[in-house]
Amino acid sequence: MLNLRTCAAKLRPLTASQTVKTISQHRLAAPRTFQQLRCYSAPVAAEPFLSGTSSNYVEEMYYAWLENPKSVHKSWDIFFRNANAGAAPGTAYQSPPPLTTSLSTLSQAQSLVQAQPNVDKLVEDHLAVQSLIRAYQVRGHHIAKLDPLGISCVNFDDAPVTVSPNVDLAVFKERLRVLTVGGFYGLDESDLDKVFHLPTTTFIGGNESALPLREIIRRLEMAYCQHIGVEFMFINDLEQCQWIRQKFETPGIMQFTNEEKRTLLARLVRSTRFEEFLHRKWSSEKRFGLEGCEVLIPALKTIIDKSSEKGVDYVIMGMPHRGRLNVLANVIRKELEQIFCQFDSKLEAADEGSGDVKYHLGMYHRRINRVTDRNITLSLVANPSHLEAADPVVQGKTKAEQFYCGDTEGKKVMSILLHGDAAFAGQGIVYETFHLSDLPSYTTHGTVHVVVNNQIGFTTDPRMARSSPYPTDVARVVNAPIFHVNADDPEAVVYVCNVAAEWRSTFHKDVVVDLVCYRRNGHNEMDEPMFTQPLMYKQIRKQKPVLQKYAELLISQGVVNQPEYEEEIAKYDKICEEAHARSKDEKILHIKHWLDSPWPGFFTLDGQPRSMTCPSTGLNEEDLTHIGQVASSVPVEDFTIHGAGLSRILKTRGEMVKNRTVDWALAEYMAFGSLLKEGIHIRLSGQDVERGTFSHRHHVLHDQNVDKRTCIPMNHLWPNQAPYTVCNSSLSEYGVLGFELGFAMASPNALVLWEAQFGDFHNTAQCIIDQFICPGQAKWVRQNGIVLLLPHGMEGMGPEHSSARPERFLQMCNDDPDVFPKLDDFDVRQLYECNWIVVNCSTPANFFHVLRRQILLPFRKPLIIFTPKSLLRHPEARSSFDDMLPGTHFLRVIPDSGPAAQNPEQVKRVLFCTGKVYYDLTRERKARQMEADVAITRVEQLSPFPFDLLQREAQKYPAAELVWCQEEHKNQGYYDYVKPRLRTTINRAKPVWYAGREPAAAPATGNKKTHLTELQRLLDMAFNLDAFKDLA
Repeated sequence: MLNLRTCAAKLRPLTASQTVKTISQHRLAAPRTFQQLRCYSAPVAAEPFLSGTSSNYVEEMYYAWLENPKSVHKSWDIFFRNANAGAAPGTAYQSPPPLTTSLSTLSQAQSLVQAQPNVDKLVEDHLAVQSLIRAYQVRGHHIAKLDPLGISCVNFDDAPVTVSPNVDLAVFKERLRVLTVGGFYGLDESDLDKVFHLPTTTFIGGNESALPLREIIRRLEMAYCQHIGVEFMFINDLEQCQWIRQKFETPGIMQFTNEEKRTLLARLVRSTRFEEFLHRKWSSEKRFGLEGCEVLIPALKTIIDKSSEKGVDYVIMGMPHRGRLNVLANVIRKELEQIFCQFDSKLEAADEGSGDVKYHLGMYHRRINRVTDRNITLSLVANPSHLEAADPVVQGKTKAEQFYCGDTEGKKVMSILLHGDAAFAGQGIVYETFHLSDLPSYTTHGTVHVVVNNQIGFTTDPRMARSSPYPTDVARVVNAPIFHVNADDPEAVVYVCNVAAEWRSTFHKDVVVDLVCYRRNGHNEMDEPMFTQPLMYKQIRKQKPVLQKYAELLISQGVVNQPEYEEEIAKYDKICEEAHARSKDEKILHIKHWLDSPWPGFFTLDGQPRSMTCPSTGLNEEDLTHIGQVASSVPVEDFTIHGAGLSRILKTRGEMVKNRTVDWALAEYMAFGSLLKEGIHIRLSGQDVERGTFSHRHHVLHDQNVDKRTCIPMNHLWPNQAPYTVCNSSLSEYGVLGFELGFAMASPNALVLWEAQFGDFHNTAQCIIDQFICPGQAKWVRQNGIVLLLPHGMEGMGPEHSSARPERFLQMCNDDPDVFPKLDDFDVRQLYECNWIVVNCSTPANFFHVLRRQILLPFRKPLIIFTPKSLLRHPEARSSFDDMLPGTHFLRVIPDSGPAAQNPEQVKRVLFCTGKVYYDLTRERKARQMEADVAITRVEQLSPFPFDLLQREAQKYPAAELVWCQEEHKNQGYYDYVKPRLRTTINRAKPVWYAGREPAAAPATGNKKTHLTELQRLLDMAFNLDAFKDLA
């Protein structure tokens, strides 16, 4: 645990005299002159107390005196009058005479000394008060009463004393030792009743500009050391700091009407009784209840109410499992019978897929907000057990909804993220998501984060779970204010949530609400927490529930009476019982009723595709030519591009268009451009995607003479085209891929692509791939058309930049290797039934077609593309316009079209391969003059597996051996996926041999010579017709 005293000792505030001495010695700040008073003929330093920090204070006092001479101390009034009257430098203020002064001199000065006490001491005392106020603002949260259990999860000093009007200096000296690191700034008991002018950096005075020290301390205690702890003084924006001070320091600002208190009580009743109802009915079921933090429901409803009042009409939420059912019931307003029937073990699943447990499911609902009487749409995103993994997904969906409704400032759509204390501190994705919060193409203009701070993570104490004092310290990196609040004080919680919603509406920046609470049960209802936290849970067993506490308070205040309170409870209990009775009539579980992102109009009413066909993905020649011309030009006047490099690239593109050919970059350009014409928004995101890792794309041009002036030619293609967004991301994979997945959730009419800098970098985003992209539709009936572009290929670049790990994606494909599918509309139906599509294209034209097919299909599936590196500039990796014209389409398999295909009976071997290795094989085959003996068939779509086309290929060459050839190692790549499926296509009539690298632990060698030796060995094996004779 961080030792705050040690840390703070290094930052110990200087006394006023030390400050003056230091500044005058080191000349860190020049003395400020009072130009407003008069023009001095000598330096202001002639006034003995006026220097450095004190000059700021005196200037502040002077402005106060100008407004009202009575607002400052009498001594200041005399000083400013003398100065304005033209007193010579040094005479407006005179120090008291020394003891050796003669009686005559003493009598002359007596009147002045009586009227003007020791101003030096006065300045020091005022500066001390300023430092004291700042100490509370900076460190007051350290001693606030935040822990409802009174055992404190944060290793700060002793809890504060009770505040009363009679401030005992001896007691406060002890507690202020924490705030001021061992001192009281020179103030003593005689100063407690002195009146001090308040600085502009505090609002504790309300309408008063000066207060006695005793009252200053009392008000600071009330503002910063009760049930709310405010962390904000690290924010480097004065306006934002002042805004927060005003919200928490203004006397009497935290007032509630009786009606507001009754509403809060009713919300607490619903939150508490919901959990109690579930516990009564299903005591042995896991539900991850909210007991110990029931105040979360009023907190969320307050944030939504205030945001709705400020103009928000769509709130997207993400949260872990704890309290999820309660949020669904009492915030989103999911029908209670739909929730209760989830506990029925006999319920049959109606939808395809595996489904998910009830505390992972999401929801989408549009309703009237009863407080503001405005429509509000609420979406709770489904999530896996991987805590915090949904954070970037929520942000991406929020960004998309803002984009589609033209909400460029986040005034209509917002996100709320809920967190657990251990996960918020422990999961790196929280940090990655925070760092997207202010990036131009990723900002959602402020998120309200609510931390359910149970002060425990499963069985782990905070002191073992984090190195920071609070679980929320990660938020400081983006200057987000952090409001800690004792969750057993519902009014404090509601006030803080109102402030948080107002902050987000005012500044459009993130804010954190830390609900310091406890977990009444174990990690789940079946868990025994006394094993590991015996003392904590002894205290929890004694703890009175927050509903009971608050009800007793309101009854004592006369806001409600006991019968009214009991009636509120009975009313909600009846609602639950009636819903439970209705839930027994439910026989079938419809996961689609829990959909978090519906696409109205895209599917039929029962959620099915409108057809099971895909039109041609070709384009007319005029469009191809037009897109090619824009791609090879600069459509902005007076724009200077990079001379040698970029001019050559654009010139080469222009020549290709004239020759009716495309390379990889131009094929991508044409796929994107054509979809933009059809109104499809395209968003390409990832590290360095604007230029492209391999300097091939250049979708953003930079003026070489004007800083930050850019041009995106893709946005200059057509008069009424959809917008094209291409954005370099932060150096994050997990966070950014999650964000793009969320963006793709919002609409089926957008092509959203994430490109890895190198294919193997996707492994730091494995959680998003494994938990969302691969099984998302099966778990949550949620389709998603996101595209992953993963540069892949063995090219001697070492183990880290070679393999995109295709074996991992293929292992997770859901097609059966031992069953030949019997389907009508085979190719499209097969796509519909798979969980994702995996391709490795060998031609630019096929890459063009697969991108267009992704949108023209009547449904959406994730698309994994292993993209090339060396093929980007390979002279043979070119396609003709003829392969892209109307009537053409994506080729799942590209058969051999050479001499082997003309005389198939004479072919001795068929090499099946995918991707770049095809060019190595054709070169080698030509060098060995074996075009008639060996056929090479390219498998462009690996999953779903093209059983039908490969069966045709195998039957075409009846006498040939079947060999799978790959450049990846045998235990990697495609072999283990392809072999059983190829065997199924031929009814296991022949073996399927392997030609490629040996098994290995690393994806590739780091030695160039070894790489070339391995390549030659696999080529020798592929074309040695006797290689497998002994094995047969």
